Amino acid sequence: MNRRDSLKALGLTVSTTVLLDSCNPVTAVKTADGVVLDETGRQKYEVEREKKLLAEKFFDAHEMATITLLADLIIPKDEHSGSASDARVPDFIEFIVKDEPEHALPMRGGLRWLDVKCLNKYNNEFKSCTPQQQLEILSAIAYPMQATPDMAAGVTFFNKMRELTSIGFFTSKIGIEDLGYKGNSPTKWEGVPADVLKQYGLENV
Repeated sequence: MNRRDSLKALGLTVSTTVLLDSCNPVTAVKTADGVVLDETGRQKYEVEREKKLLAEKFFDAHEMATITLLADLIIPKDEHSGSASDARVPDFIEFIVKDEPEHALPMRGGLRWLDVKCLNKYNNEFKSCTPQQQLEILSAIAYPMQATPDMAAGVTFFNKMRELTSIGFFTSKIGIEDLGYKGNSPTKWEGVPADVLKQYGLENV
């Protein structure tokens, strides 16, 4: 089963909107950790708030490692494009829980639930389980209509994890290319395509 089939089977619906401002020059600043912020068309307070959020840390190293593993299990690398972590989805999720705090406790609680469930069943935290064990526990929470009542908390967590992963991936450069989205490129005009000119007999005009 390839990535697109997997996403379809998981019931993902992704809506991606890309806005490009062709009227304003692109200005960017780099944060202390090397993240480039685009200031185009943004108020100073917005940029300062984003810098502040990027400087803060919510998830610890263990949580980030688990998020990275989960994200790559949801959207793995294939012959068509990179994985979720290649698209920096874990960084996106780290930012989102600070930008929209209502996601913070559900995500942290869900990660803890997953580890406790795996410790009880496999005597290992999730990221230290075998690939087969990881697949087994995720299969038990990935399909809400098939999940047993004792997995309800895990289903809620995995729904959120899957949603944030898909949003983060399909709004990244890698994800947009994966969708085949072209959009508009400001200041770039290469003229009418040759085949269109030929169709209307204007190739020699």
